[in-house]
Amino acid sequence: MRPLTAVLLAAVLATTSACARALHEPPPLTAIGPPTGSTASQAVAPTPSSIDSSPAAVDGVLREAAAGFGKRPDAGAVAGSLDLYLRAARSDDTRVEGLIGAAEASAWLIEHEMDTSRRERLSTQAVQICQWCVRRAPTSIECTYRLALAIGQQARERSSTALDGLKQMMPLLEQVVARAPTLDAAGGHRVLALILLRAPGWPTGPGDPDAALEHARKADALAPDEAQNLLALGEALAANDRAEEARAAYARAESIARGRAAAGHPDAAEWAESAARALRTLKK
Repeated sequence: MRPLTAVLLAAVLATTSACARALHEPPPLTAIGPPTGSTASQAVAPTPSSIDSSPAAVDGVLREAAAGFGKRPDAGAVAGSLDLYLRAARSDDTRVEGLIGAAEASAWLIEHEMDTSRRERLSTQAVQICQWCVRRAPTSIECTYRLALAIGQQARERSSTALDGLKQMMPLLEQVVARAPTLDAAGGHRVLALILLRAPGWPTGPGDPDAALEHARKADALAPDEAQNLLALGEALAANDRAEEARAAYARAESIARGRAAAGHPDAAEWAESAARALRTLKK
């Protein structure tokens, strides 16, 4: 499993010779993902005209989708939740909850898919889903945030889009930290820190370990005791030659993540393993 927030790797930006656009006109929402109603749980597929678009029915589909997503790390359940989220999104074109849920489920699937070609297809699909989210709700900062993450995953899976993707991502994330600094446990600052750590420095890219550490510290201050933020902080401290502080951050991340895993958080065990792996690396 590759960390979700490892959105742009330095090697991608350093070696990319082609430059493709990160964003294109998305297809109709009905053409994105599996056919309407075809879930991983093999539910009977209704025709689009038979879908109940009443608020109560859409809410029911969203609850079912959230329940499936909560079964992580069961990839089949998450794939089913993605289909359900898309069904909800197609059922009511005034709401974005289904699109946001589909973006989150897509992001998780990309990080846990072993097949390269499928990851690439999923990453393109995720960008399209997020484009529709922004179209439906131009002022939704969560749609903006999810689009930034999707562009980053696509940049990693389709390296030809990396250069343009970076140009698209940075202003989106700057919007996030300005308008909703605590969204996703300070995810805007966390992701900016990782981009600045892993991207090449000037003149090739925006890489800047000092600025990365500043964003990582802000993320930790805004969402204290968040394991993902501590992982980013540990990496930023290590990049700035503060090995002892980095060890302390990673140790806190591992302890917090193990506690959350014991409490049933579906992703926390992976965070704990990431922290433990980072600690082993620092000791070498």
